[in-house]
Amino acid sequence: MRQFDHRRPHPARMYDYMLGGKDNFAVDRQALDQLAELIPEAVPLARANRAFLQRAVRYVARAGVDQFLDLGSGLPTQGSAHEVAPPTPRSSTSTAIRWWGAHAAVLLRRTPGRARFVQADLLDTEDVLAGAGEFLDFERPVGVLLVSILHFLPDSDDPQGAVAALRERLAPGSFLVVSHATTSRGEEDEPPRGRAGSGTDRSPARIRAFFGDFPMEPPGLVQATDWRPDRPKLVGDWSLPSSLMAGVARKA
Repeated sequence: MRQFDHRRPHPARMYDYMLGGKDNFAVDRQALDQLAELIPEAVPLARANRAFLQRAVRYVARAGVDQFLDLGSGLPTQGSAHEVAPPTPRSSTSTAIRWWGAHAAVLLRRTPGRARFVQADLLDTEDVLAGAGEFLDFERPVGVLLVSILHFLPDSDDPQGAVAALRERLAPGSFLVVSHATTSRGEEDEPPRGRAGSGTDRSPARIRAFFGDFPMEPPGLVQATDWRPDRPKLVGDWSLPSSLMAGVARKA
């Protein structure tokens, strides 16, 4: 297995740094500082995204779901799903797509029994379910998290097909949680748009399609900061760019 190279920045460690974590290296911090100069909203968006994940996990847990599958989790630090979910025997698992897992597996030792790291390909449903199925019971409802991962997959990889196959295998009562970079505020069916680096922004209509026929939970597909916020917006609150949509849906 390929190990982390501390001489080169890695997106997962950079994300940890954006969230205020300590599981990163100087090269990651330097790269992120340079990125923040070019894209000042990068850090606030990362933190808004993590806050959405935490609110969504708490919401799904209150609905009675006690097991979570976090796809494309990155480093399991700084308020990840397994740290937010109630401490039940099958509280969470983290699965990565084409990612190096040794570091993540070590970090999960901090919370033994709470989570398990599985290295699998998000686009291979059987691979994901086989690995996660050693820890989770897919005969019962599961909260599936696809938080800021689908926009890294171009349409040529058929992420819609992969997510549809996953939805098909979930038990009734399961939840699907998604956040995704968007191209616009409207619902028009715009074609996906590539962006700098590795990523594919999609219109709200195309993001909504990832939920299939799962009914959306209120307030539907909205800006990440507007999905069941912890407090009302205050006058003077800095508004993030309208570029990250989020939603939660439940399988009937």
